[in-house]
Amino acid sequence: MKKFTLLILLLSSFLTYAQQDTVNHWKREGSFAINFTQSYFSNWSAGGENSLAFMPKLHYHTEYNKDKLMWATWSKFEIGYSLIGDSKIMKTEDKIELISDLGYKIHNNWYWNLGVKFASQFANGYDYAVDSTHYISKFMSPGFLNIGPGIEYKKEWLIIVFSPINSRFTFVTDQRLADQGRYGLDPAIRDTNGIIISHAKKMKYQFGAKLTAAIKYEIFKNVTLGTKLELFSDYLDNPQNIIVNWETLVELKVNSWLNVNLSTQLFYDDSVEFFDYDGNPTGPKLQFREGLMIGIGVKF
Repeated sequence: MKKFTLLILLLSSFLTYAQQDTVNHWKREGSFAINFTQSYFSNWSAGGENSLAFMPKLHYHTEYNKDKLMWATWSKFEIGYSLIGDSKIMKTEDKIELISDLGYKIHNNWYWNLGVKFASQFANGYDYAVDSTHYISKFMSPGFLNIGPGIEYKKEWLIIVFSPINSRFTFVTDQRLADQGRYGLDPAIRDTNGIIISHAKKMKYQFGAKLTAAIKYEIFKNVTLGTKLELFSDYLDNPQNIIVNWETLVELKVNSWLNVNLSTQLFYDDSVEFFDYDGNPTGPKLQFREGLMIGIGVKF
């Protein structure tokens, strides 16, 4: 909760500064929503489990334009939980994402660009199918930071950014997780008895090229498609193995406060190992998730 409060205070400070601009070169938009699904069974002959899932989320976007200078920021804070029957409450969504793009117009829709992206999560995460007592992720384990210059093509509904010189930092600040070699880090060095001789580093640095393409478009009346594809190639280690992160959101707006969301995310990183119950690595896997929820929210 302290981490969430700190991030909200930082965001509020930035918004206060933005509102002080008297010439009004700023464009601002935000939304807060609570998405949920629910089912209830009583004496149902076919069987079933009562369930409840909810996910509050806060999104905010600002954009500053003056002469040839452009500065855009995106902030996303999401966390979701579900409860099925008498089982323990389980985390289903957890996201902290902060993006800042500074651009200088060179011709029409083209900009020189300096981009920064930070991503992490709020709460501990578990692989409930394997072990629900030992966390496999937490705040800043992992945490990701991308920074680099590039060139950007920007229209009202389309953004494409190519950064040929991009630095990617992966942080795993929890020593136990770092020693296991999670999230692409090199594991700790152990002797033949499994005793740690040298702890793993808590940060991994990658240097390469990054391509980001994002679309947000109203495909039908009150139906908006948003999708973002991020590709990263590490010049220093197997550049042919592309890190892929593809997120899609289809939003159906029922009225001013009710909407239906379908979201998907596909992620692949060849250096990210999965582990079995005994902690043995089982290799990289294609990661995919999907969610369909009804949301109640407001825009501001």
